[in-house]
Amino acid sequence: MVIDLVLAMGYGGSRQDAGALTGKSADEGIDGVINEDRLGLDVIYIQAKKWTAPVGRPEIQKFAGALLGKKARKGIFITTSSFTKEAVEFARSLEAKIILVDGSILTELMIEYGVGVSVVQQYEIKKIDFDYFMEEQ
Repeated sequence: MVIDLVLAMGYGGSRQDAGALTGKSADEGIDGVINEDRLGLDVIYIQAKKWTAPVGRPEIQKFAGALLGKKARKGIFITTSSFTKEAVEFARSLEAKIILVDGSILTELMIEYGVGVSVVQQYEIKKIDFDYFMEEQ
């Protein structure tokens, strides 16, 4: 889902060319990889955690280490929960750019880009088009 969301946000182009999930075991702290643009000029690494407890600094440090091991400069850490203050401060202090996406932001992005959600009901509101009734001069 997170790869689909990042693709829907305009990164990478097509799913087959731009985004890939890494293996579940021995993934070296990386859950997904996506090209930053359609040409693949840079790569963004993704870590996703389906947690209820807040994500702390140690998890962000592990992800930063995984990025360093890949010689990567950009990463997105997504969680269904939240981040501790220490995790946020640590992410901000890094030379590598790590974007933290908590459950609230994740939900907003899913709704905005229509990923993992479905429309239950829509309303169409109409108003009178006064130009339609204007006499030609």
